[in-house]
Amino acid sequence: MLTGKKGVILGVANKRSIAWGIAQATAQAGATLALNYQNERLEANVRELAATLDNPLVAPCDVTSDADIAAFFEVVKTSFGTLDFLVHAVAYAPKEDLEGAFVDTSREGFRIAHDISAYSLTAVARAALPLMKDHGGSIVTLTYLGSERAVVGYNVMGVAKAALEASVRYLAADLGPYGIRVNAISAGPINTLAARGIQGFTKMLKHHAAVAPLRRPTEVAEVADTALFLVSHMGRGITGEVIYVDGGYHCIGLVPKDEPA
Repeated sequence: MLTGKKGVILGVANKRSIAWGIAQATAQAGATLALNYQNERLEANVRELAATLDNPLVAPCDVTSDADIAAFFEVVKTSFGTLDFLVHAVAYAPKEDLEGAFVDTSREGFRIAHDISAYSLTAVARAALPLMKDHGGSIVTLTYLGSERAVVGYNVMGVAKAALEASVRYLAADLGPYGIRVNAISAGPINTLAARGIQGFTKMLKHHAAVAPLRRPTEVAEVADTALFLVSHMGRGITGEVIYVDGGYHCIGLVPKDEPA
């Protein structure tokens, strides 16, 4: 599906991360990949995972730094020439702002969550544009249902994800004339390192599996396959969308009677 295609995957943290699942799926489909690492502390882990792929590019990029973003995409340009797809799997909020009530969110915590989780999509899309605009491409980001419903413990991250989803629509409108599609995948809760920072996540995971129509947890592979579809030619008519990969949880209103106590 992706033979001869070149893509960037931002946000690989460890072997359980959704970004890594997407990297594996796209690499297996034939894509040549570029991966980033945020700092020296994470470099060894990313390089160890990258070593299992077919000659990927690995370079530093902290998405809070415009200089880092520019340098990273310059390396991509030098190595790849052009770019066919970009996966943005980056999000963060200070732990203290994910605890307690949303009304207690600090000004700085709000800024950090939006800078890293939402604005960074626009920043990297702008950097990728020169590498995509002559032939089109696909940009995919990750979101969650907490963007449109109040989810206990998700707090400021939910507000940041709402901004991220709005950014998807505006970017889709801006970049569509270049043949560049921009979409988001709203995944159900998955036991990743980032998710474990959410208070009450284990309970959230069990509730989701009990209530979702498919009656099971969301799997990384399911999200990865959806991303593969979106960045491939098969997703060529889709842009500005939020696609749910959550076993149908988003469509449920009343909790079914058979939910465990």
